[in-house]
Amino acid sequence: MILPIVAYGDPVLRKKGKTIDKDYPNLEVLLENMYETMYAAYGVGLAAPQIGLPIRIFLVDASPFAEDETLSLEEQAQLKDFKRTFINAEILEEEGDEWAFNEGCLSIPNVREDVFRKPKIKIQYQDAQFQTHVEEFDGLVARVIQHEYDHIEGVLFTDKISNFKKRLIKGKLTNISKGKINIDYRMRFPDAKKKR
Repeated sequence: MILPIVAYGDPVLRKKGKTIDKDYPNLEVLLENMYETMYAAYGVGLAAPQIGLPIRIFLVDASPFAEDETLSLEEQAQLKDFKRTFINAEILEEEGDEWAFNEGCLSIPNVREDVFRKPKIKIQYQDAQFQTHVEEFDGLVARVIQHEYDHIEGVLFTDKISNFKKRLIKGKLTNISKGKINIDYRMRFPDAKKKR
């Protein structure tokens, strides 16, 4: 089932997600719905707060980036098969020199800004079967993971841009929260009190 994506301005996007256990109600259905919702919105990641749940779950499917011909063949191969479910994730380390990449977010449609992030991360998480993993990722995969991880920490990519750029996009953000935006996927708007 495709769920509405929560728009900028909803308080749930600012909550730190709670840890869950394998007895979380209807977890398998929730994950299926999250993947279906992400694909319907042409996203490469989706976090539970973006569908209104303040819990520590996010998904990543980086395969759309594999078609980027500016990337090396090795990077394209890494991205092509990268699909993961992250439950109760904790980033253990971030390292390297920060690099800029133009990011967007399904909860903040039609807004894109350069965000600086470290290129390499080490993360501990549980998969859909609650097996624990500790892995290192770099490049675009690390970036998508960091973006989605921020969501379960109550952080948005717009928090990481300069005050000047925040002022420039303030009107757009206000319009998003009021539902004054054209999008081709379902959203829930905090100020408009309506779904589309």
